[in-house]
This record gives sequence, C-alpha cells and structure tokens, in this order.
Amino acid sequence: MHSALWWRDFEFQDGVVTVKKTGARLRLEPGLIGEVLAWFPFYFVVESWRLKAAAQSGPRIWFTPDRPRPWYLVWSVLHAAGARIADSPETADAVFVFDDCTVCHPVQAQPGTRLINAGCQSIAKSHVARVFEQCFGYPLSVDPESWTGPMVEKSETNGAHDGRIIQGPAPARHGHVYQRVIDNRNGRGLVEDLRCPMIGGRIPLVLRKRRREAVRFCNSNDEVDFAETHTVFTPAEQDSLIRFAQAMRLDWGGLDVLRDRTDGRLYVVDVNKTDMGPPIAMKLRDKITVTRRLAAAFRDLVRPSPTQQPDRLS
Repeated sequence: MHSALWWRDFEFQDGVVTVKKTGARLRLEPGLIGEVLAWFPFYFVVESWRLKAAAQSGPRIWFTPDRPRPWYLVWSVLHAAGARIADSPETADAVFVFDDCTVCHPVQAQPGTRLINAGCQSIAKSHVARVFEQCFGYPLSVDPESWTGPMVEKSETNGAHDGRIIQGPAPARHGHVYQRVIDNRNGRGLVEDLRCPMIGGRIPLVLRKRRREAVRFCNSNDEVDFAETHTVFTPAEQDSLIRFAQAMRLDWGGLDVLRDRTDGRLYVVDVNKTDMGPPIAMKLRDKITVTRRLAAAFRDLVRPSPTQQPDRLS
C-alpha cells in the first residue's frame, strides 16, 4: 500500500467497510459517519501544511513496507514538521518502518541509513507485558487458570479492541492474553487512558482519553484533552516509561498507560507503533496544537545530531 491514493485501501460492500491490509470490518453506521465528518476539518488543515512542505527543502522520509494514510498521527506530524514523503529509499534522509502487523520482519537498508522503528519488531500483547514487568518490576499478566476473580482477556493481535472482563479461573484461549483489571475510573462514570506519544525517547505531552466504563475497550472517546508530561507523571515514572520504550526499541509510537487508582501504579497495556490520531473527540484547536508540539520532537528524531549513531540493521 505505497500508493498515495488512500481510498483504495478500503472495500465497500453491503454497508460494510473492509480494511484490505488488516481485514478489519466496520459497519457504516451514523456514529462512524459522524466521526469521519468530524475528521475532515483537521484533514484539510494538514493538507495545507503538506502543500507548504512540498515547496520547501525539509527532510525526506521513506516509509516501508506501507505509506501512512491521513488518519495516522505520523502523517499529520511529518507535514507539520515541514518534512516530506520521499520518492524512493535512495533519496530519503530517514527510513521509517511503518507496518500495522503485530509482528513484522526485519528491514534491509543501505549502510548508514537512519532507521526509525526498525528494531520494534513485535508489539504482541504478551511481549509488551513481559517487557513491562522487566522495566517496572511488577506484573500486568496473570495465569488465567489459577487467577481468582476478574481479569481481562484480549487478543494478541494489534488493533483488535476485543478486550473483555471475565472471571477466573478459566481455561486459556489460544491467541489471547490475560491481564489484571486496572481500576482507571475517574469518579464520573468514565475510565481514563493516558496516551503517551513517545518520540526519540521523549514524552512531549500526554493525551488524556476518557470514555464510558461500559465501552472501556472500544476505540472511541467521550472526552480528550492534553496535559504537560510533568503534571501527569513523576520524574521516576517518566524514567520508567522511557526505559520501557527503549527496551521495546520504539523510536516513534504511543504507549497506552493506565493508572490504578487503588495503588497509584502505572501499567503499560499496549504499544502502538502506527498510532492513529489526533483523536477524533479532540477540539480542532487542540489537535493543531498537539500536532505542532509533536512535530518539534519529530524534527529532532529525523535530524540526529552529528554525534548520534544511526540505528542499523545487519
């Protein structure tokens, strides 16, 4: 899917939209149509940035194996940063490994090429949970056959959004992981997810996403705002999150973090290396502000200092 004609990514039949790459199926309902219409004003803002960047001499980024579509966060950020999508890997200043798959294959590149996310080859939920426990010192995963009480069952697959709470003990299902239930309720009938954009080992800001508890595992939000990182996480928590991202070899992406209100601990429940955004529920002016803030960090990522060694693959 390296064509710029992004609408070819979809198939439409009998009121259902199918994403060719992942096989995900979305029914054309009023809610989905409303979200698409709400997205277009921001799309047109970014289009103006893209046209401006095309006339400048900003960094050129080649994406492989896929090209990001306008609903992916990196698409808007790179244009806000004055960067351009390169015509070929040979003309690129950096190569960005962009793959929606849960586990991706190593990428071959010319020696000395600046590679982004090349080392982040697995975002399977079980792998994320293992790395989380190594970095934070306490577990997220549970053994479903010995755990007593509520637990979360979810697919290993990236972007499935099929989590559900079941009672343990229960037999393990193939292709699923089991985790403790994190109490991230905010006292207003909503649960709060903390989306941490991670760019080159930095957390420029935090998106606070809230939705009704009944749909806590869905990908839609009732409220979204953003906050300065230091107002959400302590310095020690920031260090742990950065250490986690480094262990995942994540140069660019978003961490889904929950804070348990019973003990105050953080839990990284998902890693997104092809994250979408900014979230539909954000106000347009906030989307623009957030994108520009992330663009500043992105410029540093694609323009390493002379003393910085590029990430290379053998």
